[in-house]
Amino acid sequence: MTTFAAESSGGSFLVSPNVGLMIWTLIVFGVSFYILAKVAFPRIAEALDKRQHAIEESIEASERTRAEADKLRPGYRERLAEARNQADEIVARARKTGEAHETEVLAEARAKRGEMMEQTRRDIEAETRRAIQQIRAEVADLTVLATEKVTRKSLDSDDQKRLVEQALAELDFAALASEERS
Repeated sequence: MTTFAAESSGGSFLVSPNVGLMIWTLIVFGVSFYILAKVAFPRIAEALDKRQHAIEESIEASERTRAEADKLRPGYRERLAEARNQADEIVARARKTGEAHETEVLAEARAKRGEMMEQTRRDIEAETRRAIQQIRAEVADLTVLATEKVTRKSLDSDDQKRLVEQALAELDFAALASEERS
């Protein structure tokens, strides 16, 4: 009949207060709480304390690291500025060296060009003198030959000299040399 009464009430035994059930529930809750308080809660509290301590240590370490970084930052900035200045100086020196080298090379090229021009001028003058000497010799030979043909006689050496000197005097070799230079 108790089963029938429980079935007819439709699960109201959980809602209706039963003193025995409440006592047993309180006893089981108290024992569970006591066991948890003695075993689990200290371990949980210890784990939470360790976690809190680890977090505090990492915060302190990061603050120390940040403070050290703040102390080192001006030094790094100074070193960076020095490195930039040194790099600028190196570039400036390289530029000056390059310009000096360029000037030196240009001066050497000009000097070589001047030497070559002077050598060429001397070569031209030497060739001109040699050509004039050749022309004089040929003129002398042709003058003697022409005179012999015209007079139909052979000239002695004094006559040959006199005729050659006259023919050469009539030619203006200085004008010929200046024309070739132009």
